[in-house]
Amino acid sequence: MVDELILSRSDLDFILFDWLKVDLLNQRTRFSGQDRFDYTSVLNVYESLATDLFAPHNKKNDSNEPSFDGEKVTVNPEVGVALREFSEAGLMNAALPLEWDGMSLPTTIERAGMAYLLGANAGTAAYAFLTIGNANLLITYGEKEIISPYISAMAAGKCFGTMCLSEPQAGSSLADIRTRAVPNGDGRYRLFGNKMWISGGDHGISENILHLVLAKIPDENGQIPTGVKAISLFAVPRKLLNKDGQPDERNDVVLAGINHKMGYRGTVNCVLNFGEGKFTPEGEAGALGHLIGEPGKGLAYMFHMMNEARISVGLSAAALGYTGYLHALDYAKTRLQGRPKSDRNLNSSQVPIIKHPDVRRMLLAQKSYVSGALALCLYAARLVDEIKSVEDEKEQNNINALLDLLTPVVKSWSSEWGLVANDLAIQVHGGYGYTREYNVEQFYRDNRLNPIHEGTFGIQALDLLDRKTRINDGLSMRLLNERITETVHQALLIDKLHNHATKLNDHWQEILKVTEQLHALDDLEMQLANAANYLEAFGHLVVGWLWLDQAITIYEMIKTSSSSDFLNGKLAACDYFFGWEMPKISSWLAVLDPVETTPLNMPEQWF
Repeated sequence: MVDELILSRSDLDFILFDWLKVDLLNQRTRFSGQDRFDYTSVLNVYESLATDLFAPHNKKNDSNEPSFDGEKVTVNPEVGVALREFSEAGLMNAALPLEWDGMSLPTTIERAGMAYLLGANAGTAAYAFLTIGNANLLITYGEKEIISPYISAMAAGKCFGTMCLSEPQAGSSLADIRTRAVPNGDGRYRLFGNKMWISGGDHGISENILHLVLAKIPDENGQIPTGVKAISLFAVPRKLLNKDGQPDERNDVVLAGINHKMGYRGTVNCVLNFGEGKFTPEGEAGALGHLIGEPGKGLAYMFHMMNEARISVGLSAAALGYTGYLHALDYAKTRLQGRPKSDRNLNSSQVPIIKHPDVRRMLLAQKSYVSGALALCLYAARLVDEIKSVEDEKEQNNINALLDLLTPVVKSWSSEWGLVANDLAIQVHGGYGYTREYNVEQFYRDNRLNPIHEGTFGIQALDLLDRKTRINDGLSMRLLNERITETVHQALLIDKLHNHATKLNDHWQEILKVTEQLHALDDLEMQLANAANYLEAFGHLVVGWLWLDQAITIYEMIKTSSSSDFLNGKLAACDYFFGWEMPKISSWLAVLDPVETTPLNMPEQWF
């Protein structure tokens, strides 16, 4: 069945209910009245949508990407059908609070459900993810009177959202954006500039599109100020709303062209021009928009959506890796080829390739990566729910600091190792793996975008080492240390986990030592030169910690019931990760203690 090739429901249920104990959130005011039955029922809806409406057109999205004829964008009709059903099921506002007509579901449940859609069809699911993130930002920082019509339209699937950050000359260096926002005299602004890499930037799926745009307000001399503190955030609709709150006159937002990516081909990706004068709302050029929040705080506001998007990117990578693993597992169980080394009789039957040790190694590696990545992403989502529901301000700040530390890991580790899992899925398929007749090559291409989406691996590494490990004089690291230490202490009480606990603690102490040494360096370039290796080691340590924490839960479950193939498989994946993956941490750290300077000192003319 298709759904059994998207995600493992057994694994999802274990992570959510046995390990993270999401159903206990109903003891808090925000989630009171909810129970496991409610959560399971909602997950069933996500699973059904993924199976019946998202997965069937995934390959069509890949082979028939959106087109632009100079006037309008054409997207496969199945995309709109799937997203309308998603919206009509109430899932666009599943995690929104009740006062915004949401279900107020835990983010953990919503993200788990969205993992099904991402594994089934990442290109179509991206429209929903961007819209949900857009709505969350508006609710947090926007004026209710201005944003209410858009939120209502988003919930109904009549308006979709985007985030407009990058520009052709700026890329990830947002301090260098040039888009300007000129006061219109009525509280609104007219925007002029260009934005690049805008996913969902133009289409006919919905009646309207709301762009969240970073721009700078010129000073009294008409000069565009420099730096990130000059950046403000604006809500710019494709169509302006009339007095009844319905989309009407076309705003001065124009599609300049479509980018053609190697993956996620179902998501139209655009270059947008704001204020080029093709449309003149209210008789004047310039895309009309509303300022969100205060001037100069746009980047801080946008990071609300960006950090949510980074967790979503990690989740997408985990889901794509997971579906690739399940496809490889299914193939390995059914593909007959070769015989055991002990059987040289050519008249005997060939065996499924899963009987071959190296194939089992590749499958077990995939299992450890993708299940580990899914656990990591949902652990982060559980922290989001903690932040939303705890009443003690200090505790809330502490959890937020921990989430800040883990966010670059969630995004980057899942993207890197989910992709490795997809690579191995192709290898398990052999020659068939890189043909388009099989799905795994598309999963790889789709997932290859995720190490770049929402900040490259290198950018996340700089963020982790230079900023997140220093937050509030190292508060985030102390909080993580407390949690890792608690897991180690619990694992040491279980004989079969003693070695894993010792190994985790030893590697964590290595990372703490290297972190302290790097922070003490006066030369900032040297300190951050090998930040990518630091993130690799840090990410593996965190995932190893979560694997060990899950293993503790499994042994507690075995005490009160019997073991099962599923639980034994989880323990085997944990054993694999500690046996094969954790030793890599020391090699990554080797170029940091002391700092290996060859890349730093290599003159560019030597390349």
